[in-house]
Amino acid sequence: MHVCGRTDGQEDTRSRPESSHIVWVCCGPISLPDSVHMFLREEDRRTLVCKSLPLSHALTLAVRTSGPGGTMASVSSLADEVSCPICQGTLREPVTVDCGHNYCRACLTRYCEIPGPDPNEPLHCPLCKEPFRLGGFRPNWQLASVVENIERLTLVSTLGSDQEDVCQEHGEKIYFFCEDDEAQLCVVCREAQEHQAHTVRFLDEAAGPYREQIQKCLECLRREREEIQRIQSRENQRIQVLLCQVATKRQKVIFEFAHLSQFLEEQQSVLLAELEKLDGDILKQRDVFDALVSEEICRFSTLVAELEEKLEMPARELLTGVRSTLIRSETRKCRKPEAVSQELGQRIRDFPQRVLPLRREVTTFLEKLCFELDYEPAPISLDPQTSHPKLLLSEDHRRAQFSYKWQNSPDNSQRFDRATCVLAHGGFTEGRHTWMVMVDLAHGGSCTVGVVREDVKRKGELKLRPEEGVWAVRLAWGFVSALGSFPMRLALQEQPRQKNESSLTCTFKKHLLCATMSQAGWEPLVV
Repeated sequence: MHVCGRTDGQEDTRSRPESSHIVWVCCGPISLPDSVHMFLREEDRRTLVCKSLPLSHALTLAVRTSGPGGTMASVSSLADEVSCPICQGTLREPVTVDCGHNYCRACLTRYCEIPGPDPNEPLHCPLCKEPFRLGGFRPNWQLASVVENIERLTLVSTLGSDQEDVCQEHGEKIYFFCEDDEAQLCVVCREAQEHQAHTVRFLDEAAGPYREQIQKCLECLRREREEIQRIQSRENQRIQVLLCQVATKRQKVIFEFAHLSQFLEEQQSVLLAELEKLDGDILKQRDVFDALVSEEICRFSTLVAELEEKLEMPARELLTGVRSTLIRSETRKCRKPEAVSQELGQRIRDFPQRVLPLRREVTTFLEKLCFELDYEPAPISLDPQTSHPKLLLSEDHRRAQFSYKWQNSPDNSQRFDRATCVLAHGGFTEGRHTWMVMVDLAHGGSCTVGVVREDVKRKGELKLRPEEGVWAVRLAWGFVSALGSFPMRLALQEQPRQKNESSLTCTFKKHLLCATMSQAGWEPLVV
């Protein structure tokens, strides 16, 4: 439907914005609701002429009776008609000057404040250049209401345009779909010449195959989304593991440096105390030396003064007792005391040796810190093909439990038949490897963790010692021992944190293994 408007006097509404009624001519096939019929003077399929209505009612009627395309075009045209010539935007607080043109109050006020070349020259309309008085513009309340209605109708037409199900060309309801043109058709469109040779189906019938295709595509996309979500979950878990590792390393650094700082402070106190003692001993020996030297200087000064006096005497007095004076002076030898004793000097020279343990301690600290930061417990996945029939493995193959009941496990060449052992998946040939094993010995017993040679004996009795290709440590009754021909008890750095539960960390380096086995493969062992 196309909408156009004129005032009752056939004058342009733009030149007479104060006009209150308008005649709207609606062209095109339309279908109006019963509530609108009261406004109609006559009804025709092609042309409808509405009664003289208030402008806001006419605008509402225009939107309600327009098709989707007509509504948007009509409202857009009306919105252009109520724009401010100065700011080109929608009129805000519209005011009318003497010539009849409308402007935003703020725009016109700013325009009037611009100084001209002649202060006494009257103001002119920005459009028609007709003069007007400074206070000669008045508010246009009706136009403000029209602007408000147009903005509201613009929003309504925008929201409602997507919900229309009528043909924009003929105004009829859409029932069909053309497969060739992918176009939705009404009855009139279906009978048109351009669709006679095309495949045309009802909407529901045509939508069926597309629904199936969309459903398949949707299932595929959902699977892809689930896969991405699984990847996200897995990577988030990996990130959490890395964050935990970083937090653990941070705690190790803080702990080790705190320990080193305490050790350095203690060593500093000891060394400074020794230096202070050396300082005091040097000062004491200096005082003794100064006293001895002062005594010698005083004694020699007395002799010098006596001889000088004797030298100035006459011959008779000089010869009196001169021999004893010379003997006393010649026999008096100068003592040469040492300012610092040899023992004190040796102590000062030996002081750098006291720093050597400190240097060794710092070197040990750095090696330990590098080791603590370098190793991470490797994940263990137990191999069910190697487990002894009395060992029960969890579903995730991360835990093993001893059972007195013999399991119905198929026999194979890899399975232990006498030693209650199980190997982990994978092996290695070199490097440093660490495992952390949580052991629950609530009812006694023992647990052994270590590495075995790849060709370790699986059948018959197996002795856990290097000669049999086994390097392992055993935890039993709170004690850890390195197994071998002569087991050696090891000291625990940390006590078990919980009752009946222990954390056993085992680290194996290549140089700890037998040199003759250096080229063999190794696999983690749990007994």
